[in-house]
Amino acid sequence: MSLSYLAVAIQAALQAGAVARNMIGQVNIEHKGRIDLVTDADKAVEREIVRILRGAFPEHAILAEETGTSGDNAYCWYIDPIDGTTNYAHGFPVYAVSIGLAEADRLLVGVVYLPATDELFTAELGGGAMLNGVPLRVSDTETLLNSLLVTGFPYTAHDDSDNNLDHYGNFLTRCQGIRRTGSAAYDLVRTAQGCFDGYWESGLYAYDMAAGALIVQEAGGVISDYDGGPWSLHGGKIVAANPHIHQAMLDVLKLGKTGMHAG
Repeated sequence: MSLSYLAVAIQAALQAGAVARNMIGQVNIEHKGRIDLVTDADKAVEREIVRILRGAFPEHAILAEETGTSGDNAYCWYIDPIDGTTNYAHGFPVYAVSIGLAEADRLLVGVVYLPATDELFTAELGGGAMLNGVPLRVSDTETLLNSLLVTGFPYTAHDDSDNNLDHYGNFLTRCQGIRRTGSAAYDLVRTAQGCFDGYWESGLYAYDMAAGALIVQEAGGVISDYDGGPWSLHGGKIVAANPHIHQAMLDVLKLGKTGMHAG
């Protein structure tokens, strides 16, 4: 595999992150849905990433959150320019630039940059995961009870009963604690780092997960769908955890509404 894929993705993430930082507090906010925001910073950051990727790999396809799909190639870049737009728009410094490359459904490169803290998470298939050049490893917490988990809620939570509240309630009584940051990419890389022991979420898009999923895997973590089957870029759901608690998380997810409020 060419190292240039990773190098170009890093360049794009860092330059895009600089754009995002420079626009803080100066953005116009629009609504894509009832509570789903987009800012002109999202669009500016995405343009910068696409410009760099197109310049290096004009033949590759791109799937970006704000502009959709362009190109038809087995190699596809998945871009979330600002994952955590609501946080960003409110001045809460938890957001991420996420860039992943896949050949068909095989993840090759993942880069997640946290502009607020200048943390660069990277991974290449078979090459391990890094944070600012230092190798990453998932946690070694062995039980769910001692685990700190993280999750998110879909933008359809106001209108859809499949809003993760049942799973949240089931996990709450079976783990040490749960956090909700508002950025899937952030949650995945913090799981790869070992800050969180496990993460679950549904209602996601490929660009939310592509980069972070590879980083978790290359840091020694396990990813799957909610049933324990193979994780899919386009499946919308992910469970990511250290190998010790992954199955225990799947067991809790199977409880659904019937397990709520159980001890």
